[in-house]
Amino acid sequence: MIQFTETVLRDANQSLIATRLPFEKFEPILSEMDKADYYSCEVWGGATFDVCLRFLNEDPWERLRKIRKGMPNTKLQMLLRGQNILGYAHYPDDIVRRFVRKSVENGIDIIRIFDALNDVDNLKVAIEETVKSGAMASGAISYTISPVHTLDNYVKLVKEMASMGVGSICIKDMAGLLTPKNAYDLVSAIKDAVDLPVVMHTHCTTGLAFMTYLKGVEAGADVIDTAISPFSGGTSQPATETLSYTLRELGYDINLNKEALHNIAAYFKPIRAEYLENGTLNPISLTTDTECLQYQIPGGMLSNLLSQLKMLNASDKFEEALKETPKVREDMGFPPLVTPTSQLVGNMAVQNVLAGERYKNVSSEIKAYCRGEYGKTPAPINPEVRAKILGDVKPIEGRYAETLPADTFEKAEEKLGDLAKCEEDVLSYIAFPSVAEKFLTDRKAKEENIWTFSIEEVK
Repeated sequence: MIQFTETVLRDANQSLIATRLPFEKFEPILSEMDKADYYSCEVWGGATFDVCLRFLNEDPWERLRKIRKGMPNTKLQMLLRGQNILGYAHYPDDIVRRFVRKSVENGIDIIRIFDALNDVDNLKVAIEETVKSGAMASGAISYTISPVHTLDNYVKLVKEMASMGVGSICIKDMAGLLTPKNAYDLVSAIKDAVDLPVVMHTHCTTGLAFMTYLKGVEAGADVIDTAISPFSGGTSQPATETLSYTLRELGYDINLNKEALHNIAAYFKPIRAEYLENGTLNPISLTTDTECLQYQIPGGMLSNLLSQLKMLNASDKFEEALKETPKVREDMGFPPLVTPTSQLVGNMAVQNVLAGERYKNVSSEIKAYCRGEYGKTPAPINPEVRAKILGDVKPIEGRYAETLPADTFEKAEEKLGDLAKCEEDVLSYIAFPSVAEKFLTDRKAKEENIWTFSIEEVK
């Protein structure tokens, strides 16, 4: 049987409309989605947490609880950045454990855990706590292409994750770089190495995704990530209905509810039209971009490079920045280009081009990366470059998370005072301090106004 993870409530809408899908937009379709017989629905994590607080004026924890109530029979899934949780920096181990535990308590069944560098030291605490909390930990490979990202090294990573207790292995192809041949070879190698279900995740950015999934399934993949058709394609995932139809015709056992899929698609079509009309959904996001195959840069990263150069009135430097990006990536030890390493490498490439001298202007994030604060790089950082960036500062030894203060939660709790009603509020603040504090302050003010108004009405 081939099973499906539906991504419309998380990655599909994150990829196409920058996660601007409020709960009220999809609440009426939750009961129908619950009838579709999905393997799981990805509904939380990634950018959803930040966007809920920053733009949608929603408590992400409450959003999760309401989704859980609306889909009682479907496994809910989230994406977690390992030691980074849902933010962009590392957090102490106790914060990672608290966040995982609360995610499960609020309704999550499967946590897909990845690290931008594929450093297992950044995965182990989250995996351990997920299993301890009674949920499934899905260990994810951040897939990329480089001289050091070989089949053997991927298999080694998979075996290490298996030894930590993950319940499945996910091939996370964030840039759409996984080709049909490489998918077949990688899935085959993983199935030979460990006795675990293999999940495939990719994007249609480069036009390879449908073919890649077919070859992956042929090699033994058990689950594929897809998006209901109105929110599929382009920078999103392949269409759920199309692959369900195709795989059935090829003789695979598919248990998806056809009628439910039809109803879900019909529901999301006018929503897509609305976002197209108001400009949130850029038609370019629905097209195929083969530049990613040439530069091995995710589509979103290409857009960010262009946007950054436009703001600096340096759009004419785009081609130069594109050529510089792979060079910076090599200097930095061939990190997979996924949040946050994609931003680090892209910003550094732009600075090199604008300065006319490599590594003249270096951000604090790049310095932290070279110190080892993000973890162990796939290949060694270019020693000359690291020496130029760090000067006399020595790289850290061991896990950076172990050097972080142990009283982070208590200090945040004290800082928030009566703004925080529960542990979840404190965790929101730790992940996104200024954004969460504003949200919690506004919430308190709104509640006090409502209470005052109610008292006056009684009088």
